[in-house]
Amino acid sequence: MTERVVLAYSGGLDTSVAISWIGKETGAEVVCVAIDLGQGGEDMSVIRQRALDCGAVESVVMDARNEFADEYCLPTIKANGLYMDRYPLVSAISRPLIVKHLVTAARTHGGTVVAHGCTGKGNDQVRFEVGFNTLAPDLQVLAPVRDYAWTREKAIAFAEENNIPINVTKKSPFSIDQNVWGRAVETGFLEDLWNAPTKDVYDYTVDPTVNFNAPDELIISFKQGKPVAIDGREVSVLEAIQELNTRAGAQGVGRLDVVEDRLVGIKSREIYEAPGAMVLITAHQELEHVTLERELGRYKRQMEQRWGELVYDGLWFSPLKNALEAFVANTQEHVTGDIRLVLHAGGIIVNGRRSKESLYDFNLATYDEGDTFDQSAAKGFVQLHGLSSKIAAKRDRGQ
Repeated sequence: MTERVVLAYSGGLDTSVAISWIGKETGAEVVCVAIDLGQGGEDMSVIRQRALDCGAVESVVMDARNEFADEYCLPTIKANGLYMDRYPLVSAISRPLIVKHLVTAARTHGGTVVAHGCTGKGNDQVRFEVGFNTLAPDLQVLAPVRDYAWTREKAIAFAEENNIPINVTKKSPFSIDQNVWGRAVETGFLEDLWNAPTKDVYDYTVDPTVNFNAPDELIISFKQGKPVAIDGREVSVLEAIQELNTRAGAQGVGRLDVVEDRLVGIKSREIYEAPGAMVLITAHQELEHVTLERELGRYKRQMEQRWGELVYDGLWFSPLKNALEAFVANTQEHVTGDIRLVLHAGGIIVNGRRSKESLYDFNLATYDEGDTFDQSAAKGFVQLHGLSSKIAAKRDRGQ
């Protein structure tokens, strides 16, 4: 029986060339898997046919937008997932979903090898291969771009020599990855850290000055950490992200220029656009400030950094990440309520909060008549709170 390789297929140059290259070099049949994560661009039926035209024996396409939103974006919202306190894990959270479906396709179509088009410099090779090793350690992994030192020029030459039916004349200066959660842009002139992004870098957002005189105020409603309505209209998680991508994107919200620490040990400059993601995380954080008890909130904020590092580092399926998910789920029991915010000039300004689960007590907080806070209890509290520091300072003074 002929061996089968299941390839994560994007429809672009590298993975289209990989279909023919794998067949020629290994003698294996290629099954392509393309997944709609809300990235836009070409119709999935066109991508499916291209894979077949390039020599795939099977071409599987699937709409996983709701699955992505519910099972990958939503946990990121609940965990306030921001790597290095900035990056909302646009690419990182999509890889485990792709891994899951590639493994399923391998089981369904008799594949013994899974393949991806990642380079050796990036994080995605780790995310794919650690995922494969966790979910299906019996499958072998093939990475032509990394392991055989492919370049764009080599890929174009191979396509021309083998009459691969793909347009290779258009060249973008950027490497782009996108889905409904956001868009990541790198390489080209952006590799010089002093170069400012030009307008052609952006697609999900407009210049923040375009709608400067028309700020957008809205209300996002959450139920146990899940966004369930916008301005009183019920929405699914996917619909919430899509609507906020449009509305926040029109205000230039969600543009990020980041120098980040890659897992492989190098620093990389990335431009991200994540309007919906940044609005939802900001609103969710604000509602937690209202509904989480102080010590729980403090500890969760520490945990969030670790959660983001695990996901960024390709450990979505790890025991620690799974354990942290259980902790996050517990913290969301009371995260229900509404956040009002204004999108304006690239910024997100929260100006209203309400929740039946709120821990804010007006009568304790007010300085006006009706104050129920017992200020006489504060004197002893302050003295005891600082007692250990006082004793240490006395010793250090030699008294």
